[in-house]
Amino acid sequence: MSGRRDDEATGLALYDRTARDAAAAVIAAYSTSFGLASRMLGPRVRPHVRNVYALARIADEIVDGPASAAGLDAETERRILDDLESETLAAIGRGFSSNLVVHAFGQTARECGIGEDLVRPFFTSMRTDLTTAQHDGASHDAYVYGSAEVIGLMCLQAFVNAGETTPREPAPELVDGARRLGAAFQDVNFLRDADHDAGELGRDYLGSASREEVLARIEADLGAAAAVIPLLPTDCRRAVTAAHDLFAALAVRLRREPEPQKRVRVPDPVKAAVAARAWLGFAPRSARA
Repeated sequence: MSGRRDDEATGLALYDRTARDAAAAVIAAYSTSFGLASRMLGPRVRPHVRNVYALARIADEIVDGPASAAGLDAETERRILDDLESETLAAIGRGFSSNLVVHAFGQTARECGIGEDLVRPFFTSMRTDLTTAQHDGASHDAYVYGSAEVIGLMCLQAFVNAGETTPREPAPELVDGARRLGAAFQDVNFLRDADHDAGELGRDYLGSASREEVLARIEADLGAAAAVIPLLPTDCRRAVTAAHDLFAALAVRLRREPEPQKRVRVPDPVKAAVAARAWLGFAPRSARA
């Protein structure tokens, strides 16, 4: 089958663009908060960050319900996840995948210097969801590194290297900030989704850590991340500030409601105010109530 429109890209350029559009559609469908923050990224970086998050979302959905709802057992889910990991690594190497989301991620990985050292820990954490229901401190930390901190590191690679001829290593302080921001995001999600994780998925990610201990960790991580946001490229700072501040607002609400009756969320008018404040260039807000 063939066909083309003379005013549009063709061949690999068209395929690349379609893959990026597919990744953007995944994010638009699954995350209003992330969609809001990603729109504040400069055009140099925006598609790459969407590509990273789209792959992460697809992998997450394999282990968090939809695959099971389709009738798949844990062993089949693991096999599909393994296949997705293999295809992702192959796409990075060869520059093409028949899976549009994987293709988009592979293009980002090749341009921005995202390698196996970040991809494999992510899939390891996703596989953990198929085998581990109760976490302790050590398994929590390992899970958070693979499921969240490496996503922050992948995004940092895009922040630093998008549009560059040769990828370079980010500064150590930016690496630490990216890891701690990712960890804070994940711990906020663990706290506000604890009832769902326990009731629907049978998982406890926080183990014996008290709510106060988790909140203190979140606040410390958000504070450390906020300190290095001014060191990011200018076309990334507003978006990262907005994402930081949305989760800081969630942390404040979680502290104010020690036993929330429903899932804590940031109302849309507050999200809009957070985005406006970040867009105007204000410094990140504190996560302390």
